[in-house]
Amino acid sequence: MASASRTSPTSPAGTPRPNRAFRMLRGSLSPGEFAAAVRRAAREIGERVSCDARYIGRVEAGEIRCPNYAYERVFLHMFPGRALTDLGFAPRETVRGRGARAAARAPAPHAELPRMPAELPVPRTPSEVPRAPYEPPGTTPYLKHPEESDVLRRVFMTGTTAAVATASLSLAQAPGGERPRRRVGGAEADAVEEAVRRIRLLDDRHGADGLYRRAAAPLRSAYALLDEGTARQSITDRLQASAGELAISVGWLAHDSGRYEDARSHYGEALATARLLADPGLEAHAFCNMSFLARDAGRPREAVRAAQAAQRAAGPLGSDRLLSLLALREAGGLAALSDRTGCEQALTRAQRLFGRGTSDADPEWMTFFGAAELAGLEAQCWSALGEWSKAASRAHTAVALQDPHFTRNTALYTAELADDLARAGRPDEAASAGRKVLDLLGEVQSSRVQSILRATARVLLPHRRTPGVATFLERHQGLGRTA
Repeated sequence: MASASRTSPTSPAGTPRPNRAFRMLRGSLSPGEFAAAVRRAAREIGERVSCDARYIGRVEAGEIRCPNYAYERVFLHMFPGRALTDLGFAPRETVRGRGARAAARAPAPHAELPRMPAELPVPRTPSEVPRAPYEPPGTTPYLKHPEESDVLRRVFMTGTTAAVATASLSLAQAPGGERPRRRVGGAEADAVEEAVRRIRLLDDRHGADGLYRRAAAPLRSAYALLDEGTARQSITDRLQASAGELAISVGWLAHDSGRYEDARSHYGEALATARLLADPGLEAHAFCNMSFLARDAGRPREAVRAAQAAQRAAGPLGSDRLLSLLALREAGGLAALSDRTGCEQALTRAQRLFGRGTSDADPEWMTFFGAAELAGLEAQCWSALGEWSKAASRAHTAVALQDPHFTRNTALYTAELADDLARAGRPDEAASAGRKVLDLLGEVQSSRVQSILRATARVLLPHRRTPGVATFLERHQGLGRTA
């Protein structure tokens, strides 16, 4: 989708206009200290942002006209009761679609600076953190259509997928079987964008199995909203782009829960939307996931072709991290083809691109892709090539580096570590890793993880007289009976 930052408003001379309101928020803190406060606030609400002094400097210089959605949630969590415009940013509708182009042509108005505190607010305890930090208690909802907008708020802005499923269906079907007819606006587009983020957050923590069926409901609602017609073309563009991202998210949930044909359909839907919008970011994302799916479905040549198509789409976007991930997707397909030379070349390219660091051009959906994911995908390549010790080494690194927020990935990397160790002839270590995975399965529901554990159990079966292995096999067998 869109890049993580926006082009700033410019003065008649073509230079960015400094964001004095945001500078006032920093007070006496250094840019580095303020950046650290932003990262802490992000952790409070389960976000990941790569905020540093350079980013703060760019905001204050006016180079970032409007932050991406992750930063928006963090800033509004830090300063409840204020809107982005109160923090010195431009309204989002002026930096997207036609509104952005019109704003770029027109001189930016001089906005009156809001009154801001000289210091950051005192950090709150978890019990004081509002459930929806972007809408603090006591504020008036900005949604324009009370009845349906309230439904949409519950659909897309609550953290429970049960509410998403139930409420979105009530939106799609009005009493009497007739769909309500009216123009859809920015509130609904905001809601669909929030649905994407909520689903990704729940998947990071809990895995796909319990989410897939429920997450399909907001996707249907997103397309129902498009059928209603929108007030402006910019809203249509946002809805279509968000529906595409939502299709990818739902496709991933299908993929991770073993429903490959469903996943293929959703990814194809997202790709068609990307082509319709001429959106290279969405196209690269769709091809990225299609490559991963093709590899897992036993179609390695298709995996390589999709990864290469994704790299062509992503080339102009300016995100080295995205290109690094796509090189890893290509490496995975090549490893499945037993092309060791090609795989190693792709891995080297991925490492080089990753080493260039993050940038504002990195897509919002890539928050999961850090050093742990790099190591985990490398481990998968070495595993596919039968290099079990190398695979175990990289899987161990992935587990050690993984952010605890990504519980599902912690379980996945640990399961892969257990399998690699078992195949490398280290049954005691494999059983120990396997038991750690079993400890996580109460929180994580992923068919992929369970499939890896079953394979590991089969490899360890000849070592069942070893005490540690016996304990793992007994617990794993009990898990199967419970399921």
